[in-house]
Amino acid sequence: MASDSPKSPPPVERPRVEGEKPTTVRHGVIGFAVALSMITYIDRVALSNSRHQVASALHLNDLQMGSVFSAFAVAYALFEIPSGFLGDRLGPRNVLLRIVVLWSIFTAVTGQAWNYISLWLSQFVFGAGEAGCYPNIARAFAIWLPQQERVRAQGIIWMFSRWGGAFTPLLVAFLFQFMDWRMAFVVFGCLGAFWVFAFGLWFRDNPRDKPSVNQAELDLLKDNAPPAPHGFPWRDLLASKTVLLLCAQYFAVSFTWYFLITWAPTFIDERFHLDVTKSMWLKVLPLFMGGVGSITCGLMSKPLARWTGSLKRARRISACTGFAGASAFLILATMLHDPYLVVPAIAMSSFCNDLVMPAAWGAVMDISGSYSGTVAGSMNMIGNLGGALYGTAAGWVLQVSHRNWDYVLYMGAAVYILGFIAWTQIDPVTPITWAPRGVPSPETQRITEL
Repeated sequence: MASDSPKSPPPVERPRVEGEKPTTVRHGVIGFAVALSMITYIDRVALSNSRHQVASALHLNDLQMGSVFSAFAVAYALFEIPSGFLGDRLGPRNVLLRIVVLWSIFTAVTGQAWNYISLWLSQFVFGAGEAGCYPNIARAFAIWLPQQERVRAQGIIWMFSRWGGAFTPLLVAFLFQFMDWRMAFVVFGCLGAFWVFAFGLWFRDNPRDKPSVNQAELDLLKDNAPPAPHGFPWRDLLASKTVLLLCAQYFAVSFTWYFLITWAPTFIDERFHLDVTKSMWLKVLPLFMGGVGSITCGLMSKPLARWTGSLKRARRISACTGFAGASAFLILATMLHDPYLVVPAIAMSSFCNDLVMPAAWGAVMDISGSYSGTVAGSMNMIGNLGGALYGTAAGWVLQVSHRNWDYVLYMGAAVYILGFIAWTQIDPVTPITWAPRGVPSPETQRITEL
């Protein structure tokens, strides 16, 4: 595996010590991914929680705000594959550093918007900057974590990403006591700068380039995927039933999930007209429960695999249960009227939604080998196209239905069923055999220098 840059020091030779326990340096990668996930969702959810102030200051209607929410998702989707592919070719370190710098700048720029067009453009470029974050995290995990630790790690990062978004309303409310929405976005943009500095000093694309990693820990990683060869076997990707179905289910899981980070705060305000304190805590609940769902899936993955005797069955059970439950709880929410019943029902839908996430991302890492960044980018691209469609669709449904929120929830419940159907056909464990022209399949290559 290539070093990060010409300035990287040569790898330190490690002696083999009989009975030596592996170091746990690899867990630092999870820590950086957790911090990045929280920053990602703080920046992403900040606009929806500042919606009233922004719309009032810039004189925007619901359709325009829906279009602004979609601008982020469209750009995020379009740049996912290029960013994931760069991570496969160049290593996740340099790509992640560039990604975080770019999106942090345009988070701050959002606070300088003066009309609809400027806000739309700032969100579009913000989405382009953030694209590739999770595919490159997946690529880093594929390098640094043994297979049996990856789903749990995905559960941890998705839990903290949801919790970062969940508590953003409280953070926004706190900042608004001292500054307006424009300055608040500058503060949010600064968070990424601290992460870039620490990550750039610590992370290396090759575990062997970290002197603190002992040989026993390197032995745990010896079967992990090397950097991708030149080129990409697009034909193999498009011919893979597993990849296509993973993309389809991620469209379903992301489509309705965008309700939670775009329209949910408005839904709670308009439907229940609660005082600020009560509504603020209700707005925390859906994303908080999504985080609980993610870590539940991550922690239950290994016990469920042992109980069913199959990792494949375990992942299908988690994902199908998630989709079915998410749909059912949204329908239940339309039948209730008390805010302290409706919002918990939506929160339980979020919990079920996130039972899918670690299973889906674990499947990508296990089937993709050296192309995990590109395949993850493909899946995330389709998912965020679903999110982009949701923003516009929800704004349109609200307008034609005279703001009947039940139709918005029904729409999401129906799409969840499509995800359930897709997961009944997905093989989430069998690696794809990649065959680029003139290059041996990367599934037959290993990191021999470990």
